[in-house]
Amino acid sequence: MNVLIIEDNIRVSSLLKRGLESQGYQIYISEDAEDALVMVDKIIFDLVITDIMLPNMNGIELSRIIKQKNPDLPIIMLTALGTIDEKIEGFDAGADDYMVKPFEIRELYARIKAVLLRKSSSPKKNEVSNSIEYQNLTVNKNTNRVFRNGKEINLTPKEFKLLVFLISNAERVLSREEIAENVWGNHFDTGTNYIDVYIAYLRKKIDKDFDEKLIHTKPGMGFIFKHEQ
Repeated sequence: MNVLIIEDNIRVSSLLKRGLESQGYQIYISEDAEDALVMVDKIIFDLVITDIMLPNMNGIELSRIIKQKNPDLPIIMLTALGTIDEKIEGFDAGADDYMVKPFEIRELYARIKAVLLRKSSSPKKNEVSNSIEYQNLTVNKNTNRVFRNGKEINLTPKEFKLLVFLISNAERVLSREEIAENVWGNHFDTGTNYIDVYIAYLRKKIDKDFDEKLIHTKPGMGFIFKHEQ
């Protein structure tokens, strides 16, 4: 599989290259965002691993551009910054996973395998229904558009993915661990609250202007997507 590493620190990129080549991946290296965009246009990649702090353009903006060109291309972000706001910004830019430096190379191997497995097992658009409906909410998975009572609701990519998971499992209590695994592709870190932050974002957009609430908290258990007055 072809993997593009975007990293301006030569020592770090060399270590990653040697490690991933030992796992059987074909590795390409880019030291800046502009060069990376040229490579993405010329080569078919299975995965992109990018640092956030890059010359000319940061990895957040780069990821947005890559996802616009190829929404199905998985991206793993690497950064020395690990606050909730920074992670949310990365996920909103389309990152499929996010690792904070320093990290164990074996954990990166595991994250890569998980991301690629999700990509290979994801149904193709022509294999799934275009939309999901629940009560007065309609979610179109092909166009990423959401409507409630005919009013369009604009969501970020990660908010949309979270909503699809919730509505696909309507009327079932979902733990934070289950949500983290299926929406973010990683295990839930009990020391962070990014899932609660995203649930709050989604509530403001999906429920705030409507009497019937759809997203509910089950204390000590998780969340449930259910029609409730």
